[in-house]
Amino acid sequence: MSNLPQHTRFYRDKVNGKLMGVCAGIADYTGIDVLWVRLGFIVLGFSMGWPFLIYFALGFLADKKPARLYADRDEQKFWQGVRQSPSRTAREVRSTFRDIDRRLAEVEQFYVSGNPRLSAEIEKLR
Repeated sequence: MSNLPQHTRFYRDKVNGKLMGVCAGIADYTGIDVLWVRLGFIVLGFSMGWPFLIYFALGFLADKKPARLYADRDEQKFWQGVRQSPSRTAREVRSTFRDIDRRLAEVEQFYVSGNPRLSAEIEKLR
C-alpha cells in the first residue's frame, strides 16, 4: 500500500480539533462547518448517550489527518465534493473537459480560417 494520503478517507483533524479531532475530521470530510458538527454532536450526545461511545471509538481508531492532505483550498473543496457526490463530480469534470475541447476547437477554427497555408498543413496531417 502507498504512503500517499487517500483523499476520500476519513481522518481525525487534530490541528483544528478541540478534544480528539473527530468533529473537525467529520467537518473536513463533509465540508460542513465544524461549529454545526460540534453542535449536532452535543445535541445527539446528550439526548441519546451512545454518540459519545462512537466519538471515542473514532478518536482511537481513525488515523490522524496528514499535514499536507490538500495543496490548497480549491483542492480541499474538490475532494469534499467528491466525497459528497462522486457522480456529480464526475459529471462536472466531464463538462469541464467538453468546454475546454469546445474552446480549443474555436481557437483552431479562428487561426485556421485566416491562414490557408496552416489549414492545408493541418489537412495534410489528418
